Amino acid sequence: MTSPYPESPRGDHVDVYTDEHGQTVPVPDPYRWLEEPDSAQTRAWVTAQNAVTDAYLDTLPARSAYRERLTALWNYPREGVPWTRGGRYFRFSNPGLLNQPLLEVAASPRGPWRPVLDLNTLSADGTASLIGASVSRDGGRVAYGVQQGGSDWITWHVRDVASGQDEPHAVEWSKFSGAAWTPDGAGFYYGAYDAPQEGAALTGANRAQRLMFHRTGTPQTQDTLVIARPDEPDWGFQGSVTEDGAYLVVHVWKGTDPKNLLWVRPLDSQEPFTELVTEFRASYQLIGNDGPLLYVRTDEDAPRGRVLAWNVQTGEKREVIPEGPDVLEVVALVPGGLLAVTLHDASHRLTLHDRAGVVVREVPLPGLGSVTELNARQDDPEVFFGFMSFLTPGTAQRLLLPDTTPEALSTPALDFDASAYEVTQEFTTSRDGTRIPMFIVARRGLERDGTNPTLLYGYGGFNVSLTPSFSVGRLAWLERGGVVVVATLRGGGEYGEEWHQAGTLKRKQNVFDDFVACAEHLIQSGVTSSAHLGIQGGSNGGLLVGAAMTQRPELFGAVIAQVGVMDMLRYQHFTIGWAWASDYGRSDNPEMFRTLFAYSPLHNLKGGAAYPATLITTGDHDDRVVPAHSYKFAAQLQHVQTAGAPTLIRIETRGGHGAGKPTSLVIAEAADIWAFLEARLTTAAGG
Repeated sequence: MTSPYPESPRGDHVDVYTDEHGQTVPVPDPYRWLEEPDSAQTRAWVTAQNAVTDAYLDTLPARSAYRERLTALWNYPREGVPWTRGGRYFRFSNPGLLNQPLLEVAASPRGPWRPVLDLNTLSADGTASLIGASVSRDGGRVAYGVQQGGSDWITWHVRDVASGQDEPHAVEWSKFSGAAWTPDGAGFYYGAYDAPQEGAALTGANRAQRLMFHRTGTPQTQDTLVIARPDEPDWGFQGSVTEDGAYLVVHVWKGTDPKNLLWVRPLDSQEPFTELVTEFRASYQLIGNDGPLLYVRTDEDAPRGRVLAWNVQTGEKREVIPEGPDVLEVVALVPGGLLAVTLHDASHRLTLHDRAGVVVREVPLPGLGSVTELNARQDDPEVFFGFMSFLTPGTAQRLLLPDTTPEALSTPALDFDASAYEVTQEFTTSRDGTRIPMFIVARRGLERDGTNPTLLYGYGGFNVSLTPSFSVGRLAWLERGGVVVVATLRGGGEYGEEWHQAGTLKRKQNVFDDFVACAEHLIQSGVTSSAHLGIQGGSNGGLLVGAAMTQRPELFGAVIAQVGVMDMLRYQHFTIGWAWASDYGRSDNPEMFRTLFAYSPLHNLKGGAAYPATLITTGDHDDRVVPAHSYKFAAQLQHVQTAGAPTLIRIETRGGHGAGKPTSLVIAEAADIWAFLEARLTTAAGG
């Protein structure tokens, strides 16, 4: 029988690995050629796959309906959380359907606002995106980072706030970095890499980051080297300057493990740094300082977090806020106190403490949801933070300390009746007895008859917490009778570092077991059934759904795997992939090979199996999780699929890993995903 999919030639490449017993294990890699993203063969394959996918999606009646409804829903003002510099207020905003947000300035947090930066003018298709904006202390200049086509590479520019004009010199080949201004506005610190070899910008490994200082008005060739450690090529450096301008504090990171070093020296000094933390044993995050006293949030001897006051001159440290029953996620220094965001069963609380750590009061939040941003200064009682829930979009909240309650700066005018829906939290038990929470978002009075089309979403990795978040795309799904479930899985940060570690390395299977337990709970409780249950995840979440569908293909009716890590034997060879080894381990470590091989989605697609309908999405400019993961997984899945269910890959040729994706492309992709799910999970398709 002729395959409905484009030809994916199978080569004879074989890699040989060694396991913990010293045994060699040959592993075929027939689609190794798809690791070359710019080869003529790969590009032809991408074009052919997109043609097949688009033809299928175009047959779905709901595709155009979703595009129309999502466009209408997305067209509402999104006003970001303000922050202050030099007596001015800055924020990001989008009046509706702009591909990229505007950076705006005002003399008051309520405006009127004036645009400072509009990246929509830099590219016709909106794929030039803003990755960061750091405003100088006097509010006069902004260093802003631009990414092109979804790549992680950053080019920094400096713009004069008053005139809107850019300085002539840009800073290139920065990555995984912010910009930290000196108090006098003379320049900023940033992280840089060597320029990649020709043709390797999107695939070459990123190692040996340096901390540099760029003096405004001068070319990058004159930038000053602050830190380089060629003897430790896996180290990265994030510099920050204390609010009083006294110290340069360097956060030294190594991969994605939250453990870091902490170095400090007077800003005007060229002497060696004082190394406050010399081993990667825990996380240490600078909160602020009172002279030589640094306030630091750490999970050292406290998996859920605590706050220390650390004297950089004497080395003495004392505990200010002890570890509590909930995760201490974010802390800000404010006049006379500390403002703390904690995580209770995956939703946020906000508490004011005095400088001795004693609780002054709990700050009321609008409901069950998430604090998305906390902008505070240690000498300013005016605090701004963002708040969102599953059913309400992010709103900027103003809090005047110490006694007032938060007030919303605006109320988004959204064409959606949130009162018709409800959010509940339920718990299930994983294979080993661990209690696993999940949020269920559905129409009020949902009938649990097993027929509701339901999407289960998860991540479970890298200490990332999934808290209540607002998604315009999910609203259209809810309106058409769908249910959304967000699972709280081990590997994340919702219950602290122990919860994170329980989903890493040889314990990674716990994450998949937790996800399957959530799926089984939804079926057993009557929310849905296998035929009506879809799963979705992106990046590490793409790995999650890839592992779930290969281990339990009969449990799901549809799978959405987005920019997933699918080849667990070779992920470390591309761009920043080596940095994920703290969560995954590496296949060239004999102690980890069998574990990775046992769940690697690519290597566990078996001939003769009936896999659920699958839509894989990626971007050909993704240099975080290179598209070869998705390409090879799609080719192998099409090769072995026996169920007759569609096995499709949607490749965005103007996008990357996801950050900064233009609104138009976000809407188009979301419409395709929801239309695909509706086609597969409604009563007719599921029957």
